[in-house]
Amino acid sequence: MANRQSAWFLFGLMMTFAAPATAEPVDLELVLAADGSGSIDDGEIRLQREGYAAALTDPELVSAMTAGAHGRMALMYFEWGGADSQVVIADWAVIDGPDSAARFADTLRTTPRGAFGWNSISNAIDFGRRAMAGNSYDGIRKVIDVSADSGNYGGLPLPLAREAALAEDITINGLAVLCRTCDGRPARADLEGYFASQVIGGFGAFVVTVDQTTSFAEAVRRKLLLEIAGLPQPVAAAR
Repeated sequence: MANRQSAWFLFGLMMTFAAPATAEPVDLELVLAADGSGSIDDGEIRLQREGYAAALTDPELVSAMTAGAHGRMALMYFEWGGADSQVVIADWAVIDGPDSAARFADTLRTTPRGAFGWNSISNAIDFGRRAMAGNSYDGIRKVIDVSADSGNYGGLPLPLAREAALAEDITINGLAVLCRTCDGRPARADLEGYFASQVIGGFGAFVVTVDQTTSFAEAVRRKLLLEIAGLPQPVAAAR
């Protein structure tokens, strides 16, 4: 088992994107890794996308994104499914005001979905880590924001993917989707606890949950405000 895990880890390192010769300074590099697996139908994809798009164009959030030392952040959004399925929906872009935020939001609303398969959270984290290593930005902080409606299935061992990201000073935050469309379906078994113990990590890491009492859009807005502000949070934030 140890040899197998080592092989997966070396594979992940070998797949790391080549680092650029120069990099643009930004306050934050943020990867939004949204669940696009087979358990998420097209309506739920639209719900997620619209939640992120609405949050990113909220004046309070735009103000937070441009309030740092450099006045800008770098953002990427991808959807993930099985171990071999990570699809960039909106590639790296600098957010430095309402116009750039609106363009990013429009891309989220109009790009077709492409991810498939079961929930490989580990490969989603590794994809986000490699995307940061290969972009053209140098962030004061680096955050991978993972949303999921269940635990990890397949791909790299989750502890290895998590530790590789933490070793590069990347914070991993979680959005535990307990009720995707909030139509009364029962919540999954302690998904928030799973995120807190197995997924998140790094300085100020936290979990936000979506359930019958919280809209997806409001949960995303609150979570992004916490991430962009960069304030230390409890391991699991209240709903």
